[in-house]
Amino acid sequence: MKKLILAFAVAFSTICASAQNFMVVSTYDGDQEVTMDKVTQNLGFGYALNDTWTLGMIQAGEDVDGDMTYDLWSRYNMKNNLYVSAQAPTEEMMDNLTVGLGYSFNVWKGLSVEPRYTMPLTADETTGDREGTFNLGFSYKF
Repeated sequence: MKKLILAFAVAFSTICASAQNFMVVSTYDGDQEVTMDKVTQNLGFGYALNDTWTLGMIQAGEDVDGDMTYDLWSRYNMKNNLYVSAQAPTEEMMDNLTVGLGYSFNVWKGLSVEPRYTMPLTADETTGDREGTFNLGFSYKF
């Protein structure tokens, strides 16, 4: 239900605002069972400040109480559809900051498929590793 409310809030805000400055993003999560959660688990929205910078919020899962948590994310668009992204939780930002590099393939009118590689900025405390992940994301620019 919370996802449905968030989806309606994002849709309503994009209709009311300037249509060229908003972006809806999501990441495909192949580890989950086959439901719509594979696409909507990491749903977020952002506001394009200019042609190169976008700032926004993205769902990051649930906390111990079952409430949704959100991360802040930003994107810097470089030349030739390449971008650098950063994502961090609202608490202990610098300890849990992840950075990534991706490429945006425009599929149809504002819909893009975006493969990217992300890596945490600091090593894991228990293992000492900084394992990166390859993600497949989707975005739609209004």
